[in-house]
Amino acid sequence: MNMSPSIHPSADVQSSNLGNGTRIWQYVVVLPNAVIGQDCNICSNCLIENDVIVGDRVTVKSGVQLWDGLRIGDDVFIGPNVTFTNDKFPRSKHYPETCSLTEIDPGASIGANATILPGIRIGRQAMVGAGSVVTRSVPPNAIVVGNPARIVGYVDAEAGAPSGAKDSASALVQSDPRLHQLPKVADIRGSLTVGEFERSIPFLAKRYFMVFDVPSVETRGEHAHRECHQFLICVNGQVSVVADDGRTRREFLLDRPDIGLHLPPLTWGIQYKYSADAVLLVFASHYYNNADYIRDYDEFRKIVGASV
Repeated sequence: MNMSPSIHPSADVQSSNLGNGTRIWQYVVVLPNAVIGQDCNICSNCLIENDVIVGDRVTVKSGVQLWDGLRIGDDVFIGPNVTFTNDKFPRSKHYPETCSLTEIDPGASIGANATILPGIRIGRQAMVGAGSVVTRSVPPNAIVVGNPARIVGYVDAEAGAPSGAKDSASALVQSDPRLHQLPKVADIRGSLTVGEFERSIPFLAKRYFMVFDVPSVETRGEHAHRECHQFLICVNGQVSVVADDGRTRREFLLDRPDIGLHLPPLTWGIQYKYSADAVLLVFASHYYNNADYIRDYDEFRKIVGASV
């Protein structure tokens, strides 16, 4: 049975838009038009302005100010003294006509003392490390740390089979997406590796592209395909690839030219942690077609009936 909101006597709550079970603690100020969902916990010494929407089951720890233009999804955690901003060029007594919209998607967590610049989006289930300064939008499930914040990993990404695995089919990942060991011949004259389409590479390629000269802090991919298969080979250097099929999320390190990663359709793919000398070769089963891309992670989750 839902409980009515609980408001500490010292709090100044001017809004009536509070969900059942929400608790407002000491010295919190909530302005009249703020909307706060059910079962939230707003800890002491917080301020919530008018143009703010807070979802259900949100935790806001002490010393946080939620300024106009902020949208917080369900099940978000905001650590103590997190700083939000809503004006890229603030001046005293100069007020913007509209505040920048900042979105914190469901399930995201923001660590203590982090700073979030205006107009960005923190993706679903993303994690922001304590003290980080977030200057750009954070993809879903990404873990970011530092100043400026950089992606250092992905939430719940299991380790895929290492590219250093011995050269046998039993050593490779057997479920899609999967790694493939390509034939390798090495002698005193050098080394050679080869792939045959519809054999060692499990489809007939109609297109290839290469990715190189990527700054190590950049993340590429962040999309899925409806019909297109891809086969990734890092021919020089190394790159990490996260593959999410809606059931599991796995991370693979590509650091040898005789290892390829097959990404079948309806796999959300991310490439990051490029070494400075990385060259990533990608074979695709289809010609380029913008309609084949799924670029929104929430849409992808709906299509695959995601469980993660």
